[in-house]
Amino acid sequence: MSEINDTAACDYARTTISWASQRLGIATLNAMQQATIAACRNDGEVILIAPTGSGKTLAYLIPLIARLDNNQTEIQALIILPTRELALQVDNVARAISSGFKITCCHGGHSFKDEAASLSGHPAIVIGTPGRLLDHLRRGTLCLSHIATCVIDEYDKCLQLGFLSEIEALITATGKPSLRILTSATDTVVLPDFLTMQKAARLHFEGEALQGEVNNTLTVHTVASPEKDKRDTLLQLLCHIDDAPTIIFCNLRETVEQVASFLSQRHITCIAFHGGMQQPDRERALCRLRNGSAYICVATDLAARGLDIPQVAHIIHYDLPLDEATYTHRNGRTARMNANGTAYLIVAPHEELPACATQATALTLDTKAHIPAAPTIDTLHFAAGKREKLGRGDILGFLTQVCHIPAQAVGLIEVKDHYAYVAVEKQYIDIALQHAAQEKIKGKRIRVNRAL
Repeated sequence: MSEINDTAACDYARTTISWASQRLGIATLNAMQQATIAACRNDGEVILIAPTGSGKTLAYLIPLIARLDNNQTEIQALIILPTRELALQVDNVARAISSGFKITCCHGGHSFKDEAASLSGHPAIVIGTPGRLLDHLRRGTLCLSHIATCVIDEYDKCLQLGFLSEIEALITATGKPSLRILTSATDTVVLPDFLTMQKAARLHFEGEALQGEVNNTLTVHTVASPEKDKRDTLLQLLCHIDDAPTIIFCNLRETVEQVASFLSQRHITCIAFHGGMQQPDRERALCRLRNGSAYICVATDLAARGLDIPQVAHIIHYDLPLDEATYTHRNGRTARMNANGTAYLIVAPHEELPACATQATALTLDTKAHIPAAPTIDTLHFAAGKREKLGRGDILGFLTQVCHIPAQAVGLIEVKDHYAYVAVEKQYIDIALQHAAQEKIKGKRIRVNRAL
């Protein structure tokens, strides 16, 4: 279990901390997490500024869950996040450590009807994006009058994305929660009047504040492109680096699609990720990245904020970042906690290296390097999920007992409301598809295909 300070400040959360440690496999809580838990033990206001990847989600979830009342049937806690992906990610962590409390997650691209049904079932925690939460509030499917804890995660991004009026309406509906928490990776946004927290405990863990807790193990290189079109240079770079999870950042959706298409045509397995994609497509893309069936992601800066993409080894700035904050958030996807990571900036002849990247060193590419090997894992899509009573155990049982696939050949299983994704070694994919076309799962015919 975590080495928690022996002070009364953390006593109230010890049970939750122990549970979280067991469920998430956490050996220690860092200084920022301990300080946040202590600051949230009493009623009041907390503003937390800490680097991307330092564990802010767990820092506020532990005290939030510790404050929940088992005897309360109304919604007790509200967590507001700027994007669907962040909402889903926090939802997953909260469910892992909530110890039986009901949770509802609300976001665009998800069934409003399903969310309304879940909200009517008296959840203790509601997680969601501003627009969808406000929609529920106005339609009367969401009541926030009994909220005791309100969190705005990545508050600067919420405001930058134009959610000012939505958040104000939500905050007004909560009345006066006993605890309000704001989190961000940077302290660059002026808070509006309705969020002004003059008496807030301000926790700053930027840079050296987390030294020893978050390793500064990021190496930064520049890669010179001889032409304005950087795609050939990108290809050479991907051949040069090792086959490890990589995010390629572009400034525009159109560039993401062009680069992803270019790489696919050259037999490099990759996924695209940007805000113009439908929610199921975005979820499928992230799932493939998490489960190892794709390790190269071409993305806009939507992927730079808060997404839990484990063990990213390489960040490639295909398009140079527009400002220092963007540069910081992109690089924050790698070298997380105690891992190493490398960032590369591809610089065309007409471009000037940003001032924030002057520490980068020039890299000479190996022109004889080979095309990266394709992943040995593929992803299956099951056209049924939680709402159809299909669970992880049902899927694993079908694959191992009906399809006779070794259990060690089955990887990450992610079950959504109406579908599921399963990582399976490629050599067994056709076997699974053949059996799925002929056999029932839990007495039902369920369509199964490759998730591309």
